[in-house]
Amino acid sequence: MSAASTQVYYRELCRLTRARLGGLHSPELLIRSLDFAKLEALQRNGEWTTAGEILNNEAKALERGGAQLIILATNTMHKLADQMMVGVNAPFIHVADATAKAINEKGLRRPGLMATAFTMEQSFYTERLVAAGLSPVLPNAADRAETHRIIYQELCKDIRSADSAAAYIAIANRLADAGADSLILGCTEVGMLLNQGNVSTPVFDTTLIHCAAALEWAVR
Repeated sequence: MSAASTQVYYRELCRLTRARLGGLHSPELLIRSLDFAKLEALQRNGEWTTAGEILNNEAKALERGGAQLIILATNTMHKLADQMMVGVNAPFIHVADATAKAINEKGLRRPGLMATAFTMEQSFYTERLVAAGLSPVLPNAADRAETHRIIYQELCKDIRSADSAAAYIAIANRLADAGADSLILGCTEVGMLLNQGNVSTPVFDTTLIHCAAALEWAVR
């Protein structure tokens, strides 16, 4: 939900639309960008119900504004997807489902997962991967903590450093050594440091997958 990844979503949706439709086409979007500091405090304090109420109000506002499809541009807050969509009639594309579909289409089964601690350590995300027939591989405790720290203290503030990139590459390599046959960039900011150019296993960037799934739905 940071401004950093919101910009990535917008840029990627514009790129995909131009590539798909050509000419001067661009996507018709309603974007509700929230103050991430407020949401991060609710996450940190475990006030998920309150956060869910905020998301539900925002989803309803988007639908009133004419939105015909809802996407939640954050992996972690998919913990609240059901609460967010109460009373909302527009369809919703779940980022974990879209990602699992992309992995299955490549015939892979054991994706490593790098994300926030909430996404890695709670079941709301990994259970959907398991339901899709996948066996996610998680970083060890120290690597989970470092992945989470870099997301919140750096990437969400649009800070990118060579040291953090090296740390992420090392974590990705350890996941491969632990048996991961691919890697899920399971936080919308992780792609700011990792991509197929610096990871040896097939990379599934949830932001790019989510955007592609939304555009496919829209043009269909």
